[in-house]
Amino acid sequence: MGYLLKDRVASLDDLTDAVDRIAAGGTVLDPEVVAQLIGRRHDPLASLTPREREVLQLMAEGRSNAAIAQQLFIGVGAVEKNVTAIFGKLGLEDSGSDHRRVLAVVAWLQR
Repeated sequence: MGYLLKDRVASLDDLTDAVDRIAAGGTVLDPEVVAQLIGRRHDPLASLTPREREVLQLMAEGRSNAAIAQQLFIGVGAVEKNVTAIFGKLGLEDSGSDHRRVLAVVAWLQR
């Protein structure tokens, strides 16, 4: 079994080597294909800033925006901006039928 991208096969020797490995029962995958597959398993929580992670952790503890602001010594508006950024980075769009805050906390707890 093998999969090579035709524009990335540099020489006939590379292709021959791949065919020989497959014929011997091996597997050949183009490194670019592997990189794309691994990239798809990206953890959306990894894209959060340290402050967003703090805010999300406090959300997971059941704190309100006002309580989060007080604990982190920031304004409620700053908490709201962080919460909005968290929703965006986690791909939680405002559908009107889902509670994004709960979904964000569930994502945090499943890490």
